[in-house]
Amino acid sequence: MAISYNGLWKQLIDHGMKKGDLCERTGLSSSTIAKMTNCESVKLSVLEKICKELDCNFGDLIDYVRDDKEK
Repeated sequence: MAISYNGLWKQLIDHGMKKGDLCERTGLSSSTIAKMTNCESVKLSVLEKICKELDCNFGDLIDYVRDDKEK
């Protein structure tokens, strides 16, 4: 299973924010942002903080992308 955070990056652009701005506003660490940059999973509480800050839903931030390895 792979997670794509392309929706999050689009939201940041739409809000005129950078990743560092998101860290400051939400209290998230740079290592958490790095996980998302590398398409690694994060806790739902992380996504909740981002949704509150950006006034959006989980589906606006992430997409499920099927791996070629999955059947």
